[in-house]
Amino acid sequence: MQSSPALLPTLTPQALVVLAPLRAETARSRAELATQTGLSPSTVTARIDPLIAAGVVVETGPDDSRGGRRPRRLAVRGGLGTVGSVDLGVERSTIGLIDYAGVPLAHRHLALDLAEGPDAVVRRLAAELASLGAAHGAPALTGAAIALPGPVSAETGALVAPSRMPGWHGVDAAALLAASLGVPALAGNDANCMAVGELVGGDPLAINQVFIKAGSGIGSGVIALGQLYTGRSGAAGDISHVSVPGASPVACSCGRVGCLDAVASGSALTRAARDAGRDVSDVDMVIDLARNGDALATKLLRDAGSMTGGVLATIVNFFTPDRLVVGGALSASDVFVAGIRSRLWADCLPMVTERLEVSPPRHPRTGGILGAARLFLDAVFGSPSAREALRLPSP
Repeated sequence: MQSSPALLPTLTPQALVVLAPLRAETARSRAELATQTGLSPSTVTARIDPLIAAGVVVETGPDDSRGGRRPRRLAVRGGLGTVGSVDLGVERSTIGLIDYAGVPLAHRHLALDLAEGPDAVVRRLAAELASLGAAHGAPALTGAAIALPGPVSAETGALVAPSRMPGWHGVDAAALLAASLGVPALAGNDANCMAVGELVGGDPLAINQVFIKAGSGIGSGVIALGQLYTGRSGAAGDISHVSVPGASPVACSCGRVGCLDAVASGSALTRAARDAGRDVSDVDMVIDLARNGDALATKLLRDAGSMTGGVLATIVNFFTPDRLVVGGALSASDVFVAGIRSRLWADCLPMVTERLEVSPPRHPRTGGILGAARLFLDAVFGSPSAREALRLPSP
């Protein structure tokens, strides 16, 4: 699959105003765009018609009638380009192809050894994306995005001291991927990308969410008013190194002891189970032991859920989200999730939890690639500064 330049034409700020609700699927007709944006129907038409003529927006058929003439349904044209999206994991990685309407075209799961180093891993990812595109007859790539299992600086785009990625500190994975593929690329933290992935096909009214990825490590992403919130540094929502009161003084990669990641992550539980004589190699095996009635595994999972819930209670009390999404390998454990729930309901105000939805991910195996691609497309359809960061022409 050969790479090609971005096909998206230059967009004015006025055009971006009407494109945003179409991309978020909160509006699908001219009338709904007028309601969403506060623009007059004639102004909406004046902005949409040139986008249709340019092939950026398409009319996909009649929409539901509310009396009178049936409106024409509008959507962003997916064929504007293709994003090669990667969710890089310590134990399992996923790659996918997503069109410019945010529709997934194909995906594949991979086993990669991150210890081989960034250059070798990125070369493998580029080859796998090319293979995936060829296998499915997908259009040429016009962009790429990668979700990484470590902190990503919002200022430099580089990884910052990732605890399970030896040799990756300071690496600009987006730049490596862009060089390998010959297209613009974007990088983000995996929990943040999964949080954004929850917005794909989700409830448009659930605009405040917290996503927790509880797998080999523990991380979280925050969606505020329908947008990813990363803070100035990019570390907003990262709960990995929050100290757990009363936890065992287990040494953490950050140099402290008793951090949530060190005592409640999948890696921590696997290590604790092995130390107690259980023959396990990963957290999935610990979960299986608990399902088969192993008392130690059950206690480890319950305690980990309770510790995680205690940290999340502070966030939930402060933020009062609509949804708390529990993803990652540990979300498969009912005992772990029950531990989170019980601690939240014990530590949070009733008015905070009475309407709180605690749920599994909408896209448990593809949320990372969907979210990473959406962040790339947000930049493509975004402000001049966002486009400049991807080295795209500014409107």
